[in-house]
Amino acid sequence: MKLLVFSDIHNDDKALKALEKKAKKADFLVCAGDFTYFEDGMRKVLRKLNSFGKKVLLVHGNHEGASNVATMTKKMKNISFIHKKMRREGDYAFVGHGGEGFALDSKDFDKFAAKLKFNKGEKVVLITHQPPHKTKLDFIWANHGNKSYRKFIVKKKPILAVCGHLHETQGLKDKIGKCLLINPGPKGVIVEI
Repeated sequence: MKLLVFSDIHNDDKALKALEKKAKKADFLVCAGDFTYFEDGMRKVLRKLNSFGKKVLLVHGNHEGASNVATMTKKMKNISFIHKKMRREGDYAFVGHGGEGFALDSKDFDKFAAKLKFNKGEKVVLITHQPPHKTKLDFIWANHGNKSYRKFIVKKKPILAVCGHLHETQGLKDKIGKCLLINPGPKGVIVEI
């Protein structure tokens, strides 16, 4: 399965055009939030992503409110808002948690994650806005990632974790165990899983 993963496009038309081109080579699109600046142009961006004709799994960032994204995506054929949800696609389980900014941990995520049940052999993909703690993706003079996400990765061993938020670490990759971590940034990256 080929995923086009991206984050932090912040309503940028050039980024959307580049993503539209890359989307043709992908089976799914994964957005790790901050697709607007404080929700400005949200309907326009979501309609554009929906028009690509590919499934889009999306969480909100710290620039979007969960309830507004949920309302706007409800009637969009190709976009699934997966904040605090798990979406199964074949042998894959996509786990989403959006928002957060600089929280060192998330009781909200811990509570949600404790209820998740995975099938034997199922491959887990974690999609968050904030990066996991103590990685190349969360380090800017100090670690600014989320310890709850890191604990989940260590315990549940997803094959991929996609995040965004920190523009300074866009394009970087890291690993926790065998889990590939990526902050793809607005240009997007095709990842084969």
